[in-house]
Amino acid sequence: MLEDLHWLGIRWSEGPDLGGPSAPYAQSERRDFYLDAWRKLRDMDSIYPCTCSRKDVAQSITAPNGADDEPLYSGRCRTRKDAVDFAEPAGVHWRFRVPEGRVVIFEDRHLGWQKWVAGQDFGDFIVWRRDDIPAYQLAVVVDDAAMGITEVVRGADLLKSTARQLLLFEALGLATPSFYHCDLVRDAQGIRLAKRHDALSIRSLREAGYTPEQVLHAPADKLLR
Repeated sequence: MLEDLHWLGIRWSEGPDLGGPSAPYAQSERRDFYLDAWRKLRDMDSIYPCTCSRKDVAQSITAPNGADDEPLYSGRCRTRKDAVDFAEPAGVHWRFRVPEGRVVIFEDRHLGWQKWVAGQDFGDFIVWRRDDIPAYQLAVVVDDAAMGITEVVRGADLLKSTARQLLLFEALGLATPSFYHCDLVRDAQGIRLAKRHDALSIRSLREAGYTPEQVLHAPADKLLR
């Protein structure tokens, strides 16, 4: 991926291939950052242990999108008050206790004002999985804050995730970046380009003989026709 981005002419000032003041850049090497946040949330009773089924947590580690969004949680384990009894997160899932009825409003720099209601549009979401892996929502919040990110640019399928993450930023007392959710790149059938669908990739376009200029400026539905 880094090689393909360089081929396109995109440059960055720090990162996994360059190093920099915010290292390490691989999430697999940032466990201590996530554990600190987990402990803070545990001590505040902002999260609780959950022993619900795998089906409920299948999407938690990766970024949700569209139909893959984390389902609204039933609240079965919400009344548990034994979070402080856990010295480590492993062994159970951990959910963030969203403030029921809380209206989360933010201005997206591309799509304008957004409004989501906690407990209706999304429920208590997972921040740590039973197999001892921090979930997407917690990891990106901790990373953005630690790395001094001021603007997050990502796809519009993550708008609802922003509402969840704003609650985490608030609970952890972290500075909140601004957000820009761009329109999704879709193929000729209107399907979102994604790795899981074996969609068109920069690498495949390189191998087909396209130039960086063609890839950057040609409409996605015109490539490889």
